[in-house]
Amino acid sequence: MKKMSKQINDTIIRAYYGEKTDYTPAWFMRQAGRSQKEYRELKKKYSLFEITHHPELCAYVTRLPVEHYGVDAAILYKDIMSPLPAIGIDVEIKKNIGPVIHNPIRNFQDVEKLGKINPEADVPYVLDTIRLLTEEQLSVPLIGFSGAPFTLASYMIEGGPSKNYNKTKAFMYKESELWFALMDKLADMVITYVKAQIKAGAKAIQIFDSWVGALNAADYRTYLKPVMNRIFQELKEENVPLILFGIGARHLLLEWNDLPVDVIGLDWRTSITEARQMGVTKVLQGNLDPAILLSNWETIEKRTKGILDEGMQENGYVFNLGHGVTPDITPATLKKLTELIHNYSQK
Repeated sequence: MKKMSKQINDTIIRAYYGEKTDYTPAWFMRQAGRSQKEYRELKKKYSLFEITHHPELCAYVTRLPVEHYGVDAAILYKDIMSPLPAIGIDVEIKKNIGPVIHNPIRNFQDVEKLGKINPEADVPYVLDTIRLLTEEQLSVPLIGFSGAPFTLASYMIEGGPSKNYNKTKAFMYKESELWFALMDKLADMVITYVKAQIKAGAKAIQIFDSWVGALNAADYRTYLKPVMNRIFQELKEENVPLILFGIGARHLLLEWNDLPVDVIGLDWRTSITEARQMGVTKVLQGNLDPAILLSNWETIEKRTKGILDEGMQENGYVFNLGHGVTPDITPATLKKLTELIHNYSQK
């Protein structure tokens, strides 16, 4: 990797490792794109997949929030579906629907024929985007990411988004041997894909297990925890902060706390104080409800300060939202929110 041309503000990395920092760093899930007018102009010409396949465009979208909002990290603009075509999954992102899988997993043959990812050959545009950003353009760390095996499998088995994940769970219960084979293949993909992102220049990694809250704790321990432990054990060797985030996963927080992760991201349903009282000892990230950012500033300020007061009780806390930025949240609100976080946490 080439030498950085900019001085990097590593406040967020130090916070991820539990160190005391001069202020609370912040970034926002789905901060890239969404409500930004520059992004909307691009989307008139290009689809999400087209943007992610053009490193210059993708780097531009990724760095916009850093320049406009003053956040302490960039999050790579791409989709958790990005590596799946490389292993043989025919995926399409459909407007107002989300990922649609045209060859869903149904049987042994479907799992058996899944291939392995070679990031330099299969997703060079992702790695080229990271290199562009980290060698030339960013003054803050870049966070890379991947979907986790359960969340990826849920799309692959359901054929697209689901409200109840019944097909996925039925597959898990009825075809447990095949399920573990699928988990191993997806784990291999995640590990290889993430290591390539780190080699290209990503300074932290977030694993999105967005839909794993659909499982109870006992099933998580049986069907998911072993493979998640393997993923994080192997990624630990890369010496970058590792973050785990999911939705509706309060009942899994202590299971996550056992994993070799550095940071647990909270959604808005569980407060920082509640997580600590439950026994979570990892660095925490979160967790303002994005819907609050559609309220008046008085409410936004009060809720933000309340979360900061809880988070700042211990070293190593990073402010984020409890889920992603929605398209109707204005850039001006996000800029003002970042300023509030930085100023208030220096008190």
